[in-house]
Amino acid sequence: MKNDRQNTILEIIAAENIETQEQLLDRLAQRGIRSTQATISRDIKQLHLIKEPVGQGVYRYAVSVNRARLNVADKLRTIFKESITSVDSAQNMVVIKTLSGLAGGACEALDHMDIAGLVGSLAGENTVFLVMKDTAAAELFCQEIREML
Repeated sequence: MKNDRQNTILEIIAAENIETQEQLLDRLAQRGIRSTQATISRDIKQLHLIKEPVGQGVYRYAVSVNRARLNVADKLRTIFKESITSVDSAQNMVVIKTLSGLAGGACEALDHMDIAGLVGSLAGENTVFLVMKDTAAAELFCQEIREML
């Protein structure tokens, strides 16, 4: 249902200029898809839709050119969160333990997260090793990961 609705949204915005969520709800209803404004708002966020100008102060929903990259980043973050079992630091180094075989995926996710203070990363079977610029960056990163988990 969700995928069908989101695919229909993409079809609608490709076919005509949609300026508001209300217009989008109306077009969905015309196609037999009932929804709420809150659901459409979530769909817009998940689909990485943006409003682009079409001229004379009018805007329309469009697919972000960064959509594919953003979707990959979201999936990598999910993999990252689901695979970590522990995180700890010693001076400027961070060691992340993962479920067996998932360190590579977690490390790949880290490499796409634009982490302040990250110098480099290395993954084994169930361990990710990070080198941070300093001890403070390592401790802050560990704290953020613990909060995320």
